[in-house]
Amino acid sequence: MDLSVKYMGLNLKNPIIVGSSGLTNSVEKIQDLEKQGAAAVVLKSLFEEQIIMEQEKSFNQNDFDYPEAMDYMKAYVGDSSLNDFIKLIKEAKEAVSIPVIASINCISVGKWTEFAKKIEEAGADAMEINISLLPSDIEKTSTHNEKTYFNIIEAVKKQVNIPIAVKMSHYSAGLTHLIAQLSYTKMVDAFVLFNRYYAPDINIHDLSITSSAVLSRDGDISESLRWVALLSDKIRTPISASTGVHSGEDVVKQLLAGAKTVQVVSSIYKNGSPVIGEMLSSLEKWMEEKEYTNIEAFRGIMSYDRFNEPQAFERIQFMKYFGGFE
Repeated sequence: MDLSVKYMGLNLKNPIIVGSSGLTNSVEKIQDLEKQGAAAVVLKSLFEEQIIMEQEKSFNQNDFDYPEAMDYMKAYVGDSSLNDFIKLIKEAKEAVSIPVIASINCISVGKWTEFAKKIEEAGADAMEINISLLPSDIEKTSTHNEKTYFNIIEAVKKQVNIPIAVKMSHYSAGLTHLIAQLSYTKMVDAFVLFNRYYAPDINIHDLSITSSAVLSRDGDISESLRWVALLSDKIRTPISASTGVHSGEDVVKQLLAGAKTVQVVSSIYKNGSPVIGEMLSSLEKWMEEKEYTNIEAFRGIMSYDRFNEPQAFERIQFMKYFGGFE
């Protein structure tokens, strides 16, 4: 079976990418992922928020007699985080043959975008821009929030020539329109659907804010599957499906909906890196049963525009299926 795909101009041996996480924060881990069959890795993100927090921490711990000292410390903290990231890129590129995709997690358009050029120079094959957008500010309109995407992408594109993937937030009143408009700019080489956010919970005993489940679960595939199917025929930009891919069947589902690749994280945390090989074996077995010899032979045949019941992807009410439940 030919499992190869082309994603962001990169030739991948199969559609499984290990997403940005602690699984990709060291050369040793990345080598193991390659050995188990991963076609590419997205490095653990360089977080803008983390850099800002570290800068604030250094400010609180030190007394500065003059503004230049504060500026120096701010630059030092940022450069230190960047240097560690650059080191990982360089060492990973020397250690493995699969594509190494850098990841930056952004909340604003700021000086950090200047890091992009250094990331490219370090040898990253592509860059994933993880735009963390939660439209919670009552003073900001939907137009203002969506413009953030364009501003960040334009700022990064000025710095680099390598392919850029945008990891999207699902928080948008006009998600299809937004992604289509971003695609039309021709500055985006792929979309990743979707960001998986920190999910808050409340401890009713000590009245504290805690985190709910960090890892995705079986069944969490539904949201990304819906939007992959709705969008894959409407834009020419390839889509990578993220969240809820736990088995070979899940890989097949996303490919049928029109995804070019899938990103796996939680299943590896739960089952270990050999699960990648299990997913690939399951994919090959299914292709053999259906007599498909390559991915493109079936990719997207159940997308919105090509499936004979496309309205199923737009249905958001349960009435048809659960109307009889009392």
